Amino acid sequence: MRKYLYVILAFYIFLMGGCSQKVGVKALVPAQVDRISQTKVIAVTDFTHDRVGLSRKIEAKLSNFQIDNKKYFTVVSRNDINKVIAEQKLQNSGLVNDKNIVKVGELIGAQAIISGNVSPVTKQDSYFYESRVRCADRKCKKLVTYDVRCMKRLVGLSAEIRIVDVTMGDIIYADTLSRSASFKHCEDDSRGIPSKTMMAQNLADNIAYEFTYKLTPHYRRFNVKLLEDPDLDYTKSQEKLLKFSLQYIEKGRYSKAEQLLKELVDSTNMKSYVPFYNLGVMKEAQGKYKEAKKYYEYADNLMVKPIDEIDEAMVRINSLIANKQKTLKQLNR
Repeated sequence: MRKYLYVILAFYIFLMGGCSQKVGVKALVPAQVDRISQTKVIAVTDFTHDRVGLSRKIEAKLSNFQIDNKKYFTVVSRNDINKVIAEQKLQNSGLVNDKNIVKVGELIGAQAIISGNVSPVTKQDSYFYESRVRCADRKCKKLVTYDVRCMKRLVGLSAEIRIVDVTMGDIIYADTLSRSASFKHCEDDSRGIPSKTMMAQNLADNIAYEFTYKLTPHYRRFNVKLLEDPDLDYTKSQEKLLKFSLQYIEKGRYSKAEQLLKELVDSTNMKSYVPFYNLGVMKEAQGKYKEAKKYYEYADNLMVKPIDEIDEAMVRINSLIANKQKTLKQLNR
């Protein structure tokens, strides 16, 4: 028994040892639909056949969206839209006509109008059996297998959504967004299966989130691995500098870690790529991408054989710089 405990302990130590230290990075990502950033005063009309309230869910998400505690869109009141539609003797169904959309948009002061059509909610139920096992007697010396009847419910929802630029009179975005969900319920389940209506509401929320996500800049979070092992024959003093710098990084004390890593750079006569790379990771985590790129380039120039972490950093930092520049343009328009 003790032998097995040693094996388990050794395996646990191996796993723990294989977990490299990482640093969390929060990076700006631009909106997928870039042109919407030029038309931030928007209106959301009532979608046709919208029995799930999708248009209002989209309107709410766009109205409430903030980045760095600042609202990104100005959403025109639904009452103003309906008032103009009534005055112009139009129906919401008439807003599929681009001329009508532009006309309404100009009257309410919107730069872009979002309209759409929601397809009927689909529901498909299928039945099957699953096997179960239970005791055949009180002492459970024998087991018996039996079947229970089960049902699988698949619900789907799709919507055609488009955005028209009021000034230009053309379409900024047009796509069909679809979502589906499935649930299973068996006779011996204590929990019931959600209704079609409840599932459709959840799917509408998902579509509204996906649509809003396409229109808005956001932050992406990921982890970047640090280098923990020397690439040269370090002295004991240099090993301590690397070890302690990693400990300070883990505690979030980047200034102290930077000081130690720069000491390590000097003491190795700028021949070790490890401190340069780790400095780059810290700068990347702080959003200082140009400084990070400089350190990554130093590390890259010192490599003899390819190092995955450095290769990935070189590609990633260029992408982060380009994304940040594009996102800042979207935010400042």
